[in-house]
Amino acid sequence: MLYHKWFSIVCILCTCLCARMSAQETLKQSPSKTLIIVGAGTGGTAAAIQAARMGVEVHLLSENPWLGGMLTAAGVSAIDGNHQLPSGLWGEFRDKLYQHYGGPGAVATGWVSNTHFEPKVGDSILKTMAQHPQLNIHYNTQFKGITRRENVWEINFVSEGKTNSLRGTVVIDATENGDLLPLVGAAFKVGMDATSDTGEKEAPPRANSIVQDLTYTLILKDLGRDALPNELLSKPPSYNPGWFECACRLPGSDTPKGVVDHIQMLNYAKLPGNKYLINWPNCGNDYFLDWPNLSIEEVQKGLAAAKQHSLNFVYYIQHELGFKNLVVHNEFGTEDAFPWTPYHRESRRLSGVVQLTVNEVRDPYKYELFKTGIAVGDYPIDHHHDKNLQAPKIDFINIKVPSYNVPLGSLIPQETPYFIVAEKNISVSNIVNGATRLQPVVLGIGQAAGALAALSLNQGIPPKDVAVREVQEALLAAQVYLMPFIDVKPGDPAFYAIQKIGATGILKGQGIPYKWANQTWFYPRTFISQHTLLDGLKKYYPTLDGLEGSGEWVDYSFLKSLILSSGNALKPMDKTTLLSLGLPNYNEDPKSVLTKGTIAQLLNAFLDPFSIAIDHYGQPMAPD
Repeated sequence: MLYHKWFSIVCILCTCLCARMSAQETLKQSPSKTLIIVGAGTGGTAAAIQAARMGVEVHLLSENPWLGGMLTAAGVSAIDGNHQLPSGLWGEFRDKLYQHYGGPGAVATGWVSNTHFEPKVGDSILKTMAQHPQLNIHYNTQFKGITRRENVWEINFVSEGKTNSLRGTVVIDATENGDLLPLVGAAFKVGMDATSDTGEKEAPPRANSIVQDLTYTLILKDLGRDALPNELLSKPPSYNPGWFECACRLPGSDTPKGVVDHIQMLNYAKLPGNKYLINWPNCGNDYFLDWPNLSIEEVQKGLAAAKQHSLNFVYYIQHELGFKNLVVHNEFGTEDAFPWTPYHRESRRLSGVVQLTVNEVRDPYKYELFKTGIAVGDYPIDHHHDKNLQAPKIDFINIKVPSYNVPLGSLIPQETPYFIVAEKNISVSNIVNGATRLQPVVLGIGQAAGALAALSLNQGIPPKDVAVREVQEALLAAQVYLMPFIDVKPGDPAFYAIQKIGATGILKGQGIPYKWANQTWFYPRTFISQHTLLDGLKKYYPTLDGLEGSGEWVDYSFLKSLILSSGNALKPMDKTTLLSLGLPNYNEDPKSVLTKGTIAQLLNAFLDPFSIAIDHYGQPMAPD
């Protein structure tokens, strides 16, 4: 297990700070139902919004004046993935973007994404979403330490020149690099796993501490004319055009296979307002920084070098490619026009109650973790290692997987109580991090962390003891997808039933690796065999073990007989009940063949197998 050298310094500071508590200001609040979230990035902001909406007091610490992290404050405002999965807060955020810009077409400005926006607009929208009497946001904070006494966490931070203290029962680590994990004693990993550790055949034979390249993005604006000389960048002393010659086809040359031309490269992440996000992976402004093995001072020096590398790339765009109409735009209001934070693609990763590996992602129904899903994603496994020549050559993008969900247990440490993670620091393998790190997925992870924290506080029990199904119920109430079914949207009357029955595994979807937006289809209008339905139900209802089903389609008579034979029917299957569900009175024609979607609705209404408790591994739990 690898630690930053500088954490010993932080721990000493924590001890010193605790020794002079009398000089601190302890903010007035009761810790008994208080959630403290360190880090107001994508996951932390989502966690804060969800938890506040569920009625607990939330204190959110942001290291800068913005909310949203990589989504906004790091400038990565071209959304990767989940266009067809508008789950929960991601769907709400996107709807507000549509309202601001004038619909989906107005944000489809580049070709890397269906959703592009100006970072400051995203920050403004998140601040509107975060307006809640239970949510207290502390901007421009410097985290100084964390301790735990008498079952209460104490967070120390500096704000406006004063050292402050917050006390709470539950803490969420939503920092960009999982900074709290070593400080609270939670087990974690960093870098690449060995294949012997995860069972992933694609993993390297030996573990290492290599992390993905980071990026300091920049926003350029089209002036509509050539810039004046003083508006363009001067040639940096460290500039080397050779670094960027493979970024795109130069004007007037032939296009090598797989290489876009200079116009395509700029349009990659074109934003509304004639702005361009510079976040180009191929011989562009990615930068390798070995932060897990560096001191604070070395990290800061490396980040300065990453900024300079991005400026070199902009100089190349302006002077070598001839885009003298594009100038650096200070979107963020910072002193140097750079974003508030770099775009970190990788973090320390919790060793959680469960770990999601590529094996479960690739073949979810072979395992059970999908039943505990709390966030969904459809982006492929995408790693950035081009700038580190020591990185093993793994063809990550060709590890084919369908869309997937993230298990609840990946947010919870095995031992550390009342502590949750909510960013790229969840318990996944290094390979899977290449898919779970994207903005909509982290919004979903954060939303789930907020729901888990709220239930923990409201029930007075550790997060590890909160029922999986209760967390999922709270998320479904917020229109969150538990299962990544692309063909059943929240507006569909059967959405909730299909999500619940899908999360039991009684009815399954079909996953498909597909280009840059993987898929899972439920096919609600198709038919299934009696054998298929019976096989799914027997795992929950042992009284059905002696029954057999044929290859004929399921009709109402067969389904009714199974429900009655299970001994668990919740209500009479009469005309009144069926009509109350918006379904026909199938008793008039019991041989009516039922669609898969209708079967899900009937199972949910008359059996409710989703209410059967499961553990974090997806296994049914014995009744108390």
